[in-house]
Amino acid sequence: MSIGPAGDVARSTVRPNRETGLRTPTRTLLRTSDGVTIDALYDPGSGACDTSAPPAGRLVFVVAHGFTGEVDRPHVRRVARALAHSGAVVTFSFRGHGRSGGRSTVGDREVLDLEAAVAWARELGHTRVVTVGFSMGGSVVLRHAALHGGTDAVVSVSAPARWYYRGTAPMRRLHWLVTRPAGRLVGRYGLRVRIHHREWDPVPLSPVEAVPRIAPTPLLIVHGDSDGYFPVDHPRMLAEAAGGHGELWLEPGMGHAENAAGGELLDRIARWAASRAG
Repeated sequence: MSIGPAGDVARSTVRPNRETGLRTPTRTLLRTSDGVTIDALYDPGSGACDTSAPPAGRLVFVVAHGFTGEVDRPHVRRVARALAHSGAVVTFSFRGHGRSGGRSTVGDREVLDLEAAVAWARELGHTRVVTVGFSMGGSVVLRHAALHGGTDAVVSVSAPARWYYRGTAPMRRLHWLVTRPAGRLVGRYGLRVRIHHREWDPVPLSPVEAVPRIAPTPLLIVHGDSDGYFPVDHPRMLAEAAGGHGELWLEPGMGHAENAAGGELLDRIARWAASRAG
């Protein structure tokens, strides 16, 4: 495995299987433009079996997990397996999570992690790239599309619309985890997340401010009406900010993020992405 300059990845990380010609799941380290190493995994997908040809034109999903997730967490792997029926999948661990370097900035500089993963997907030859983010990752895919572009469709699941929201008990606990020294210790040793001790300066562009900048890239906003973290005014704010170019799915009985996203919903998301991306 080799790492290139900031933002680059080795071109030889994925090799065809000599017997079948199929590309095989491959793990590597990416480097962000600010020098953080990101643990990433590529799965060619079972829904695109003829991978003896270059992947140009084949859909790839780049999955951005929620806070405290990582590439090896069971709920992240379940999402990846579901999406792999419809295309290739790139999963990765945000900074401060799992085997990635750095410390979590809880949605700020994580856009650089996603940009490195999207760049890798393009490096592998995919010309149709869809970002799919959950919770914190949902806010990251929105901000990434607004600030960096380079994707063919965006799916944001269970994302907040605005920063510093403390209106629910889970979010009050999360703010304690992020802002207090004792909370960061719990994050590091209990949840395996290394959280940066510095406050945002400047405060990054919020998801609701980012959404108008995404057009004309197709946008899907998915949210459960039983989400315990962010009530339904968050997705409605995002949909209103989209100004008509985005779609909103309010899912009855759905809770929060990857753990609440069932197979049927993930299949619908995949079909939507395939129809919109390119």
